[in-house]
Amino acid sequence: MIRYGTNPIAWSNDDDSSLGGDIPLEQCLSDAGRIGFEGIEKGRKFPSDAAALQAALEPHGLAYVSGWHSLKLLERPVADERSALRPHLDVLTALGCSVCIVCETTGAVHGQVDTPLAGRPKLAASGWGGFCAGVEAIARHCAGEGVHLAYHHHMGTVVQTMEDIEAFMEHAGPHTKLLLDTGHAAFAGVDPATLAERYMDRIVHIHAKNVRPAVRQRALAEGLSFLQAVRLGVFTVPGDDEGCVDFPAVLRIAARGHYSGWLIAEAEQDPAQRDPVFYQTLALKTLRAMAREAGLDRPRPARRTLN
Repeated sequence: MIRYGTNPIAWSNDDDSSLGGDIPLEQCLSDAGRIGFEGIEKGRKFPSDAAALQAALEPHGLAYVSGWHSLKLLERPVADERSALRPHLDVLTALGCSVCIVCETTGAVHGQVDTPLAGRPKLAASGWGGFCAGVEAIARHCAGEGVHLAYHHHMGTVVQTMEDIEAFMEHAGPHTKLLLDTGHAAFAGVDPATLAERYMDRIVHIHAKNVRPAVRQRALAEGLSFLQAVRLGVFTVPGDDEGCVDFPAVLRIAARGHYSGWLIAEAEQDPAQRDPVFYQTLALKTLRAMAREAGLDRPRPARRTLN
């Protein structure tokens, strides 16, 4: 079954507090519920306690989808990583989440406004085996509690390019699954449909994010940081004519692979420049229509939506 969710970075950015810092959590949740989303991922303004988080979401008819966890396996042992993950995993299991979103952030530059993307960390060929063994150990730990580890390839991190993703997946153990982020793939010069075709049997979570190619090209040509590119509007949502991601192709592959899980409409933009309600409404309408056309979803009774 396909479920449609959103991410609060459309309202308040996690890496750049200057974007949407004035927007209250209640506004974000109210908007997301009225638009018609079934669930939402965690943002920096969310309660960290499971009971408080559930209490915040329930009035808006929203399920808790999952939340980002920053791995530091390249700088600390697996035992320490398991301990660091424990509070996050407790919330996921308490609220019935099916995936734990992780990304290795040792040396990552995506949160540094003055560091160009070219300054991201890179692994030598000899480093992938040990790194992926650590990820697999954490994935087994999650699986033991009924949660899939969904590894997020991400701009500015050690797993960014097609070469990185291929090396990661080649060495990844059976419990390690993949989060397909169409926007981060396209920004990195990777065809999202190619990733979907190659790894759909390992994909357990999808972020449906679009990319404005003109902004992407400028960011690469000028050696900008990730956050500078975000501020310029490199990302947008499905349905925006300025975007270049072929979502129907990705969703057709997902349908053939019998994907069952969340489709998350995600795009970090400046809410002062691009209204979250307008863009997230467009995203949900577009994703639902495309998913049905692709055979990935079937019509269900409509939820209440904005008038």
